[in-house]
Amino acid sequence: MTQKNYDSDLCGSLPIHLTNSIQPHGVLVIVDRTRLKIIQISENADAVFGMPFKDIIDQSLPAIIGEKNVKALQKFTGAYENRLPMTWTIGGKDFLVLVHSREKYFVAEIDLNPVVQNEQDTFVQVFQETRKSMSAIESGKNVRDVCRIAAEELKRISGFDKVMIYSFDEEWNGTVLAEVKEEGMESYMGFTFPASDIPKPARQMYTKIPYRLIPDAAYKPVKLYPVINPITQGFIDLSDTNLRSVAAVHLEYLKNMGVTASMSIRITKDNKLWGLIACHHRAAKNPSYQLCSVFELLSNIISAKISALITRESHDFDTQIKERYTIVLEDVYKKQSLNEAFFSTTGILELFDATGAIITKGDQYTAAGDVPDKAYIDDLILWLQTRDIPAIFSTESLSSIYDQADDFKEIGSGFLAIRMDYTEEEYLILFRPEVVKVITWGGNPDERIQFEKDEKNYHPRNSFKQWQEKVSGTSTEWLPAQLQVAEKLRGFIMEYKSINSPYRS
Repeated sequence: MTQKNYDSDLCGSLPIHLTNSIQPHGVLVIVDRTRLKIIQISENADAVFGMPFKDIIDQSLPAIIGEKNVKALQKFTGAYENRLPMTWTIGGKDFLVLVHSREKYFVAEIDLNPVVQNEQDTFVQVFQETRKSMSAIESGKNVRDVCRIAAEELKRISGFDKVMIYSFDEEWNGTVLAEVKEEGMESYMGFTFPASDIPKPARQMYTKIPYRLIPDAAYKPVKLYPVINPITQGFIDLSDTNLRSVAAVHLEYLKNMGVTASMSIRITKDNKLWGLIACHHRAAKNPSYQLCSVFELLSNIISAKISALITRESHDFDTQIKERYTIVLEDVYKKQSLNEAFFSTTGILELFDATGAIITKGDQYTAAGDVPDKAYIDDLILWLQTRDIPAIFSTESLSSIYDQADDFKEIGSGFLAIRMDYTEEEYLILFRPEVVKVITWGGNPDERIQFEKDEKNYHPRNSFKQWQEKVSGTSTEWLPAQLQVAEKLRGFIMEYKSINSPYRS
């Protein structure tokens, strides 16, 4: 099935960081760093300041929050931490404030949740809950195990109706690895969601913020005043703010899912987005900053644990590959023959996890294992010789680049060619069989974007029911460690052939 990549063609170009509006569960204040004057504010500011938002512009910040808070603010450069939590007392009420440092101004997010007064009790409770969850997550034996435990723990401490954890593939489609939910909610366990559901700009946001919260998807966006930031002379960049209003199409997406409150938390590996934790609630839900901070901490723990497990699995596989490679090389020296060593029972097929192999010399070849019929191999060798391909060439779907391969895809969908000699057109070719995959999508991926008649405005799909796609003509993936050992093997072959050449004086 050929799908249009809306992730890059459409959704990937949306400027979602320049919404110039916020969600109403907080108030946004922008302060000039030099003059310490309020220069821009959200139009719901009366909920905190008790006066019309227009009257707050150009007010002195020290007069509002006091000299002690201003001194702490002036020391904040954002060099080591991109958010500074503070408590501001405004009009006799305490508000939690997250401050973001910019070169010429501060961005302050004022949370309308009431501040918990007994901080010691809160800290002890949060610490105990977090420590318990950390221990449970650390006990996971593999990635899926960690995801399952993490989903259970996050649902337990948060009270969300559903918690899902999913990972991204190389095309940024997300597959659900773990799910814990209340009865009556639709299950998406094992489902794959197309990349356009969380397009590139949205994914990039998670490099700046650890989570994104929508307490009520039915909210009405609150505009900023004035519209143009006096310092930047443009819309203000809200990409690292929690209050940033989200795209209307995403709110419609949540509505179609039957979700009112949503929270997404990043999972990273090697400083890159690996997956997301998605928390859904059928009614409005506004978690406290303390709970959000617990989620942020646990996401770091989950990320570290998953990274460690993947690294360990990769190391174990690398070690296994190196051991097999050593056996092949020892066999070459024992048998004094590349062909005999490569095609022995512990030879090249096992090294590359292949089911068939041929070694070519001109239009001749020797074979081992399951390989295509001679007529197909003759044409394949000719095709290979007439193509300008790299010394190491691999594909999981030979038929996608060589039409005739469709006739033998059952035994030769996977293809790895190692050029052994440029002058005599010698190749070591390995085959892997077709592995038919069934992808269970969350709704028909061909219907993920619904355009209106003007072909400009669009809507998300209405259904997330199971929709299955059969993918044929592909093999298992050639792993990086296998391609690296292919490079090493080619170097060895070139050296061995040079030393043992009958023409060498």
